[in-house]
Amino acid sequence: MSDVILLLPFAALILINVLPRATRPAAWAIAAVVLAAQMAAVIVPPYWAFLDTIEKTVGFSLKLDRLTQLLVPTAGLAGLAAILVAQAGTATARTKLLFVNLLLIAIIGISGISMVQDLFTMYVFIEVTSVAAVILVVLRDGELSFEGAWKYLLLSAIASVLMLASLGMFLLTAGGVSFEEAASALSAGGAEAWVAAALFLSGLFLKSAMVPFHGWLADAYSEAPPAVSVFLAGIVTKASGVFALMRLAPAAFNGSGPGAMILLVVGAATAVVGAFLSLTQTDVKRMLAYSSISQMGYIVMALGGQPALALAAAAVHFFNHTVSKAQLFTNAAALERQLGTRDMDRMGGIGSRMPVTAGTSAVASLSVAGLPPLAGFWSKLLIVIALWRAGHVVFAVIAVLTSLVTLAYFLSLQRRVFFGTTPAEWSGIREAAIGYTLPALVLAAITVAVGLGFPFLLPILLGGGA
Repeated sequence: MSDVILLLPFAALILINVLPRATRPAAWAIAAVVLAAQMAAVIVPPYWAFLDTIEKTVGFSLKLDRLTQLLVPTAGLAGLAAILVAQAGTATARTKLLFVNLLLIAIIGISGISMVQDLFTMYVFIEVTSVAAVILVVLRDGELSFEGAWKYLLLSAIASVLMLASLGMFLLTAGGVSFEEAASALSAGGAEAWVAAALFLSGLFLKSAMVPFHGWLADAYSEAPPAVSVFLAGIVTKASGVFALMRLAPAAFNGSGPGAMILLVVGAATAVVGAFLSLTQTDVKRMLAYSSISQMGYIVMALGGQPALALAAAAVHFFNHTVSKAQLFTNAAALERQLGTRDMDRMGGIGSRMPVTAGTSAVASLSVAGLPPLAGFWSKLLIVIALWRAGHVVFAVIAVLTSLVTLAYFLSLQRRVFFGTTPAEWSGIREAAIGYTLPALVLAAITVAVGLGFPFLLPILLGGGA
């Protein structure tokens, strides 16, 4: 039931703050158990009759469906990786406790987004997630982290205003804010309804750093603490922006018309701009941040493809990108921890000193670039097919060519960081602690397993309904 998914992190949030002070270092373990329990509850939903009353009292219109089964386990994987990185690299017990608290608040918001059926509830849970994310960025003291958080907060506030204005317009024009009421108003062709839709879409584009609203993301990702970067890049931005589009677009736009064209144009522009910006970076986290922008553009572009394939293609790439990017930011955290720098021009030959980090980074990089037989190849192939079958040949070609640019900047990353002669200053470097290597190995294994098993998973994916 939907209540279980929300109540688990909420109960954990209360528990870790009422425990005796001496036991609070165990907060990370409680959070990890909750994330695992959420994943299990989504896969095999329990039924507790007494929760029916709570659901009716709260009044949220929530539904556990196949999109919920995508987002909650994906968020759990990213959250578990972030918790392990935080345990390995966060200096003080107080900061670790703050991190776990804010992560659980964000998980509450993400869990809600996974089940919403109306625009207002979607807005509420997006705001819960965004507020927690902004505070997470400033857990690292310093002027640059505050600058990144300020940009995130400012643009997120603008997005909130746009979305609230949209809700008001839908109430006036459609008589309600459910997905069905919004779709009916849009299908009627009224100008007011399309203005309302444009405002809501603009808010989601801001939240998900679509071009031209992408400027804040690289600062927030690169200057956040390493564990926060893993969580933000892995799931938070995608859940509060791109997943919300995945939930909304099929219901409201039906895969055709001006809404679909907006998704195609914005998605393509974001994929191209993010890829070329990645090529120019020397900071490993900024390169990965711009890469995230590009890959989120792919997901949005997929939503404008053939309706029968669009959501499946977007969902598979959403999962694959979350796994690979959480892993790559874990690798970046390991490099920053061991070397004390994120400047790739100062690195070189690190692969012989950090073989696990180098090997897992190669797996994730090649997957994001779309090389077979890794998971990313299949999701990008589905995106190209969805675009081609919808008659969007130009966008299909853009998707293929942008993948070549993606391969170029990831090969550059691998060469500059892991290959060549090791500089003298890094001669004593050793592999990172298990808090970095364990999540990297698990996420890399998932990428390989999904890639090898995808031909068997595809019929299930396409044949199952929501």
